[in-house]
Amino acid sequence: MKALRVYEYKNCGTCRKALKYLDEQGVTYERIAIREQPPTIAELKKMLKALNGELKRMFNTSGGDYKSMNMKDRLPTLTDAEALELLAANGNLIKRPFVIKENDGLIGFKENEWDAFLERQS
Repeated sequence: MKALRVYEYKNCGTCRKALKYLDEQGVTYERIAIREQPPTIAELKKMLKALNGELKRMFNTSGGDYKSMNMKDRLPTLTDAEALELLAANGNLIKRPFVIKENDGLIGFKENEWDAFLERQS
């Protein structure tokens, strides 16, 4: 079984909770610094599909970059391709943790969603 790819930010409390959860579950994962190495366009497309096309869920709407770039007003006017290009270029815009495995993924940390995700992986 391939390891999960976990894009995270070291100062993010939600990311720390998620990584602790994975450690407690004995899950093997690869940690990737989201600001330095954002997910690829291919990974973003997989996540968009896993989120049933809900593009806005991929954005860190409480983040400084989201606000300074006026994404609240810009996002509705962007195509999916344009939005994914923005996300791939700026890891600060992405809601985290961002977890991808083959054709499934998770964003944020809600333990019940993570339980279901891990169940699907086994």
